Amino acid sequence: MNRYVEIEFDCVPLRSIGRMDVPMDASPKFVEKADRIKRAIEKHGRHNTYYLHKATCTFRLTNDAAVGMLKFRFEGTVLTDAEDQETLGCDLDIQLERDTCDWITEPIVQWFRETVGHAVRVEFDLYIHAGDLKQTIERLEKTEAESDEHGGFLGMGL
Repeated sequence: MNRYVEIEFDCVPLRSIGRMDVPMDASPKFVEKADRIKRAIEKHGRHNTYYLHKATCTFRLTNDAAVGMLKFRFEGTVLTDAEDQETLGCDLDIQLERDTCDWITEPIVQWFRETVGHAVRVEFDLYIHAGDLKQTIERLEKTEAESDEHGGFLGMGL
């Protein structure tokens, strides 16, 4: 199957974030991202919410890779139903990163920016049904169980 829209993202289940304190020597970029994640948790909670980052959505409008491409970067929260089986909505910050469309106008960019949200909902449903979300949650549960076995600490025998 041809990919009409290319979407890539890293996914963090917000229920996996226990503490929100940031190391004193953290970089400004890290502090900013931690603040965005904290705001997402405050706004949407931790359950059935997933933070997508390092994310892009690319539309190709022609059959020439050098002409007619719109690439957006995005970051934000995806919300699922109680069983994590369906995407209910997205709260994303979406920015045009690059394009090779010399004919593009601002209303068209705005329309595609809105379309990114719809495309991400479809892609996250595919992610769920491919089992990727289940594997992420299972990894999280295993890590939590190991942490509980060690009194809340992992690594370096602590």
